[in-house]
Amino acid sequence: MESQNINQEDEKIIINQELNIWEALIPVIALVGLLAYNVFVFGDSALGGSNQFILIIGAAIAAIVGFKNKVSYKSMVEEVAQNLKSTTGAILILLMVGALAGTWLVSGIIPTMIYYGLDILNPTIFLAACVIICAVISVATGSSWTTSATVGIALIGIAGALGISPGMTAGAVLSGAYFGDKLSPLSDTTNLAPAMAGTDLFTHIRYMTYTTVPTIIVTLLFFIILGFTNDTTGAADVSQYQGAIDATFNTSPWLFLVPIAITAIGTR
Repeated sequence: MESQNINQEDEKIIINQELNIWEALIPVIALVGLLAYNVFVFGDSALGGSNQFILIIGAAIAAIVGFKNKVSYKSMVEEVAQNLKSTTGAILILLMVGALAGTWLVSGIIPTMIYYGLDILNPTIFLAACVIICAVISVATGSSWTTSATVGIALIGIAGALGISPGMTAGAVLSGAYFGDKLSPLSDTTNLAPAMAGTDLFTHIRYMTYTTVPTIIVTLLFFIILGFTNDTTGAADVSQYQGAIDATFNTSPWLFLVPIAITAIGTR
């Protein structure tokens, strides 16, 4: 009993000071300010700037604020390790997703989706078809940017030949691309969000459908109505784009079995 009292007396109790809102915002303001300066200096080449060094400076400022409020170095390292541990699963998934997306591109799966997706284009349903094509490809790739930069550009070119507004076409492309990216199990943000919230991936996706599915339905209805009210002046000639795809990649309807199998296994 006496030894327990002695041990308790020998323990050094550290009481951390309570941070006020301004102290808590110091690292955030410093990080945002430095990143903004990096973008201002490097412009379009901001990714080639010193982003990693800026992140280290932000971490150093946060550490200084912590030391000032009597947070030990050991506690900081333990918290960092705990945060990294919670994101390990998502990071591994993102690494595998990158390998999967590259494999699907080289093997011709993604080009096949684009190739046969262009076949369903019709001037009347062109805008709605843009939404559907981009949504499917974005779900398969997990990237809205990749979808917009590939098939999106082709669709805008076709829209010009049909006399359809490029702005409306861009809106349809982005609507489908971001819808697919949001619900794709291969998307980086879709994987990181449940990892941070402490839930599993498909539970997160299921709850996102409560808002995204009604949104995409309204969007499709809007573009269908718009398509029936628009006057088109040309035909959807996609042979040039399909010829370029066919000359570069191996395309076959059998390749659709791969994403169908992956989706079926993932949803079980």
